[in-house]
Amino acid sequence: MESSNINIVTASEKIERKTQEKIRRIQMKYLTSKLFSLIPPHHHQSTKEVLTKQDKIDAAITYIKQLKENIEVLKRRKEEVVAQDTCDDSKKSMPTTTCSIKSPMVEVRELDSTLEVILVSGLPKNFTLQEVIKIIEQEGAQVVSANYSTIDDTIYYMIHAQVKIARLGIDASRVHLRLQKLVC
Repeated sequence: MESSNINIVTASEKIERKTQEKIRRIQMKYLTSKLFSLIPPHHHQSTKEVLTKQDKIDAAITYIKQLKENIEVLKRRKEEVVAQDTCDDSKKSMPTTTCSIKSPMVEVRELDSTLEVILVSGLPKNFTLQEVIKIIEQEGAQVVSANYSTIDDTIYYMIHAQVKIARLGIDASRVHLRLQKLVC
């Protein structure tokens, strides 16, 4: 009688473990899908139609590394701008608006078939975001996202674009030159 009782307990434990494992796999699948959905589409486009779970995780890792690099670059740039903007004693007697006006800064980065444009400008700017997007599109890229934020007297633009025809590519230096002419 006791041996049959033990068999029933072990059988129910196996079913419980199988159920827990199934729930764990379903939860991992959900979390992987959720992580992958947070990555912008232009960062994970591939030749495959269906990506494996490993491909999705690799894409997320690559994207996170790119974001970390961008953060480091922007931190360094911020430190440079702050150091550049500190007015020396002779300029402190002038109004603060004179010290805070900066010349616009343009940075264009080409990453595979994507283009990243970073513009930093003072509030009294002589261009519109529409003009910037127009130049990028004239050069053969399609804008995927465009964000801006205003901090004090400075506007920061971050524009991501996808190359329309991948085999032709895009000349990032030409885009940089045209944007530099526009903002200066």
